[in-house]
Amino acid sequence: MDRMFRVLAFWTAIFSIMFYVGDMYNTAILFVVQTAFFLTLSYLKLSERMYLYMFGAYLTVFMIGFTWYTEFIMVPGFGL
Repeated sequence: MDRMFRVLAFWTAIFSIMFYVGDMYNTAILFVVQTAFFLTLSYLKLSERMYLYMFGAYLTVFMIGFTWYTEFIMVPGFGL
């Protein structure tokens, strides 16, 4: 299970590089933080149950943050 968190760290790092190249610096920083989070978790040698709990907590925080962003910050502008 720890290797899956390294895989997540790899892909968030790839996304971070692509966002940086595309001049989306705030998003790149967000993905660097996620990369560090996943990489740190992968080396903690936790039990499989604890890894699943941590992933569930990550998904919960993501959904709360995404909902808050889309509800209160994002300005709809389709096609503008």
